[in-house]
Amino acid sequence: MKICAMCGKIADCEHHLIFGMGLRELADQDGLTIPLCNECHNTGRDRIHDNVAAERLSKMLGQALWELQYVVDQHPESNYDAVYDAAEKFRARYGRSYL
Repeated sequence: MKICAMCGKIADCEHHLIFGMGLRELADQDGLTIPLCNECHNTGRDRIHDNVAAERLSKMLGQALWELQYVVDQHPESNYDAVYDAAEKFRARYGRSYL
């Protein structure tokens, strides 16, 4: 059972942290989703897709998580060059930076 990342209720769906312009498929491949209840995601008064700040923050979170996983997987020595490399790889994969 997954819990909604916004309100703590039982989650009904997944929110893609990176989306738009064909990026949802990449987010699926990279596991860049968070659990949300349907109210927080699609139907509620404060749904994430009507909240510009929440959408921007979700993309920033997605990029930060992707870069962290890249550093862990590709550069176990974790130095500054690895962090810079991760940022460049994200930009190459997703076409932009959200940070």
